Amino acid sequence: MVRDRFHFPGLLVALLLSATVSGCGFTPLYATRGVASDLPAIAVVVPQGRVAYLLRENLDDLIGHDKTRPPLWRLDIQVVQVRDPRGLRLDNVAERYDLGLTVKYSLTSIASGKVVRTGEVVSQVSYDAANAPYAGIAARQDSQERAAADAARRIQIQLAGWMAGRAGD
Repeated sequence: MVRDRFHFPGLLVALLLSATVSGCGFTPLYATRGVASDLPAIAVVVPQGRVAYLLRENLDDLIGHDKTRPPLWRLDIQVVQVRDPRGLRLDNVAERYDLGLTVKYSLTSIASGKVVRTGEVVSQVSYDAANAPYAGIAARQDSQERAAADAARRIQIQLAGWMAGRAGD
């Protein structure tokens, strides 16, 4: 009866797995010195436009931008947005659209003025074309929000990986 309450075999397996993982040298990305402190010190600069604004807002949230301290890095963003119709009906009107977002970025050290990292991310989302005008606008704006959030996550991951790699330097 006591064995059923404690699930002894499951507990034993969990203990063995935790001991195995702890000895493998795994280090979480944000445990690396320099990554957690440098990401909030990035000032994101984007061009005009709704998608660029959404991208900056998402990036500021993901990197934890600290507006109380002077930035160490400047992240310059270029955004290219392409909307392609898919699934044309007999009257030559699209039933769906694909929204492609290509974001090129460059990270510049403010102290030296040198570009230290460049990259590009691509995000692709789809949305239904609605017959009602408001529904069509809402669907398009939702797709822009999803694409910007996805691109921001990809950029954040690339920058955190780069900073983790240079933290040992």
